[in-house]
Amino acid sequence: MTLRTARRSSLVDQVIDQLRDEIAGGGWPVGAKIPPEPVLSETLGVGRNTVREAVRALTHAGLLESRQGDGTYVRATSELSGAVRRRLETAELVEILEVRRGLEVEAARLAATRRTDADIAAIAVALARRDAAWAAGEHAAFVEADLAFHTALVEATHNRVLTDLYHDFSAALRASIGAAGTLLEHSDVPHGPIAAAIEAGDADAATRATHACLDQILASTSASGRRPVGAQEH
Repeated sequence: MTLRTARRSSLVDQVIDQLRDEIAGGGWPVGAKIPPEPVLSETLGVGRNTVREAVRALTHAGLLESRQGDGTYVRATSELSGAVRRRLETAELVEILEVRRGLEVEAARLAATRRTDADIAAIAVALARRDAAWAAGEHAAFVEADLAFHTALVEATHNRVLTDLYHDFSAALRASIGAAGTLLEHSDVPHGPIAAAIEAGDADAATRATHACLDQILASTSASGRRPVGAQEH
């Protein structure tokens, strides 16, 4: 084996790391427009060419998206998120829901045995917002509230890998929830039994309730035909 003296990170690598940290930390959320090149150059104390190379690298990695004549926007929070999003853009809704079922059923089982009082409260708040949005017929708010409920459930597992993976999957989940709401023709799938089972610490009941919820959505989706997620409204 031939070893060479390690070199210090280049300026471009350092800028890439700082921009990535800003994105991952939520300073620039998905969909946000990042500061223009001159501003970044002055803020970071580096040349514009260095900033340009760093932005290009993160664009290639899928974290950023350059829009001609408009600027650069955050597309994903990590390389994994970017790769997942690119793959899922051409996936069929049924495929997304099948993977979603696998993640959420296991999350419900773990959450029932690991949840804290704070987790139970977060799930209850998310459930109330979800039900209120559905009752009010506010579809966009319902999609966000439904995703918040499931995210709170996943976070109650206290499994960092599962939580990170679920967050990376969230863009496709948002599309699948929105599509499922349309396909179910405004017949909601109650989530109260899931929350109750987790609060009671009953892993088996939480697993059954989550499985039943996703099975009902999958059955409705399959009956309507397979379609790409990209065809749905985000």
